[in-house]
Amino acid sequence: MQVAAPYMICFRKISTSGTASRRERNWKDIRNVIRITGSLFLGGCVFITYEILSLKKSLSLNTQAAEQEKLKTYIYVDTTSVEQSDFHGISNKVQRELHRTARKAFETSARLFRRSHDKEHYNLSSVEDHEWFQWILMKNAQSQDKTVRLKAVEEMAGIHHWHNYQYRTVAQACDKQTTIGLARSKNTDLRFFLPPPTLPKVNDNYSIENGLRQLLSSLPQTELDRCVKYLTSLALRESSQSVVDQRRGLWCFGGNGLPYAESLSSVPSEKVELSSLQALLKHSKIPSHCEKIVSGGGLQLLQRIYLLRKDAQKIQRTIMRIIGNLALHENLHSEIVDSGWISILAEAMKSPYVIQSSHAARVLANLDRDTVNEKYHDGIYVLHPQHRNSQPIRADVLFIHGLLGAAFKTWRQQDRDEPLDESAAQEDDYTECWPKSWLAADSPDLRILSVEYDTQLSDWKSRCPADNNRKSLDYRSITLLKKLKDAGVGKRPIIWVSHSMGGLLVKKMLLKASQDEDMKDLVNNTRGVAFFSVPHHGSRLAEYSINARLFLFPSIEVKELSKDSPELKKLNDEFLQFSENKDFKVISFAELSPTQVGHMMKLHIVPVESADLGIGTLIPVGVNHLNICKPKSKDSFIYQCTFQFIHDALEANTEKQ
Repeated sequence: MQVAAPYMICFRKISTSGTASRRERNWKDIRNVIRITGSLFLGGCVFITYEILSLKKSLSLNTQAAEQEKLKTYIYVDTTSVEQSDFHGISNKVQRELHRTARKAFETSARLFRRSHDKEHYNLSSVEDHEWFQWILMKNAQSQDKTVRLKAVEEMAGIHHWHNYQYRTVAQACDKQTTIGLARSKNTDLRFFLPPPTLPKVNDNYSIENGLRQLLSSLPQTELDRCVKYLTSLALRESSQSVVDQRRGLWCFGGNGLPYAESLSSVPSEKVELSSLQALLKHSKIPSHCEKIVSGGGLQLLQRIYLLRKDAQKIQRTIMRIIGNLALHENLHSEIVDSGWISILAEAMKSPYVIQSSHAARVLANLDRDTVNEKYHDGIYVLHPQHRNSQPIRADVLFIHGLLGAAFKTWRQQDRDEPLDESAAQEDDYTECWPKSWLAADSPDLRILSVEYDTQLSDWKSRCPADNNRKSLDYRSITLLKKLKDAGVGKRPIIWVSHSMGGLLVKKMLLKASQDEDMKDLVNNTRGVAFFSVPHHGSRLAEYSINARLFLFPSIEVKELSKDSPELKKLNDEFLQFSENKDFKVISFAELSPTQVGHMMKLHIVPVESADLGIGTLIPVGVNHLNICKPKSKDSFIYQCTFQFIHDALEANTEKQ
């Protein structure tokens, strides 16, 4: 019989004695296991799994057969130490038994998948029940019927009692979408995922720094956005040595600076790598460049850096953002899966750190076209549900941070001012992101999104001068609306939760959406808006920054927040007029405590009168500007009031319908 498909051999280490009689009994055990373990013909691939149960040392194969079949054979061996004298002759017996079992496997597989899924119809008396179940699951996971396919993946993800070889068999047999589905399923055993392929070998002169520079150089350099050009140019000319030289130039005006300059003989390579990665991140937002990043070996290079820089969180987050952007393009999904990223993402999904798990969840959601219709652009993160979920989604709750905020840190639980009282609470009661931990638990039928965008107090820190014009409320609102539309926002009821400048963005987005016919659903489905210390009439922080502008060079965001700013007044007047004919609820929280600014000053960043929108409910709270959106606990007034507002806003709409 002609063998046209690959097969896999998997060995496991076990114990034995050195006596001849014992070896003979071992061989009988081996032969029985080979017969029982069976085979699988699936999508043109045959997987024959051998588990060696009673060998003290790892078994060696005579590789002659493997050499003859190397173009169509994958041999998976756990351990490779060999002592030929201990196992003389067994290799040849394994080889003969292999081919004998293979022939039986092909015949059985042909019968198996020509008939319905009823074990009684098969003459498979030697097949164990758990192996039969494994075969059917893998068959169903590749069914043309979506319901059957999703159910099979769900059942597979719930299995935690299989032997190692069974997980490996499935890992080898899984198609792309099944692998992605398992990675997005909750509590999936990581043994379902093959480790990433061995990365290409590099010579002694290779450096990641040069690899990144070569990749950037290979990308189109014409017709680029000014900021992409700037960051690319900066990354291409920046190197560890050039940074050292720059620092020496700054410090070596006289002899006293020489010892310090000599100590700067090297600069952490992470700094240079991050500069190149930030430029690559900009390129990954250009659709025509994504394919070139992949074809230029970008997936393997990024994987090498990710695995090497396990302690460099900013580098790892930037890489995840790039992979997430590549995953927006369905034609690149096969390359992402084949390069071994799924096992890395599946592990990251299990991280206790919300930032890492949420970045991985974004990538996998963009890859999972079987259950996800939306696309999540850079800066749009799903806090709940991050896994595949059959429960219908009732509404979307969007969290928009403010100046110097972030998608996760803005919404963390308030930091403790005193040591934890162990008698009152446990350390794991603390949450890094209360919308993900508390709100998702209290309302699992909500989709919870967090939006992130870059902000700065001063243009001193601007990485790209060309970016300054894009920091206005007007420009940001247009950009975010496009991202939210692709994420499916507007298809169901919406609750907006905003802090500080984020509330101004929400008002601007709703006004912009009301003027765009394609965005009308986003306006019509808005059920409520919660404002946490939003400077509707300006902020004193802007006054402080402008008075110190020689040192701070206030950014456009800060300038727009100036007290009694004409732009803010116009925005507020237009929003009040817009909301007159709209049926959504409004709640505003105002800070009563001053916030420490620098080392010398405390001030109310958003006074109560500025936080008063003029409509809805105003609630003053005895906390500062930073903590007003950070509840101390799930039982705190701020969280309970926010939760009740969301519930009431959605219930009011349901009753009217």
